[in-house]
Amino acid sequence: QVQLVESGGGLVQPGGSLRLSCTASGRIRRLDVMDWYRQVPGKQRELVAGIIGGGRTSYADSVKGRFTISRDNAKNTVYLQMNSLKPEDTAVYYCHAIVNYAAYFGQGTQVTVSS
Repeated sequence: QVQLVESGGGLVQPGGSLRLSCTASGRIRRLDVMDWYRQVPGKQRELVAGIIGGGRTSYADSVKGRFTISRDNAKNTVYLQMNSLKPEDTAVYYCHAIVNYAAYFGQGTQVTVSS
């Protein structure tokens, strides 16, 4: 059984920063792409940022220049550094990973940007 556990969400003022973490655990033989998605009520879940094992990254246009995704392969952990946060970044953020050729999502962590 594989689990993804996120942490680091919370309430922050506009312009502030947060760092999300997600660690994969369980019977991991192969860990490929790790992504962050986000979802607000009534909307589809959207891809925010992704990173492959070799370190190549990709970002949604709405977060380019503000968010940075990174990973520690030794710890099976992916991070999302979020700077210059805006109210429209408010959402539940989900970690996603391809582990042993299967897709997994974490339980989600709430990020609220409000004054």
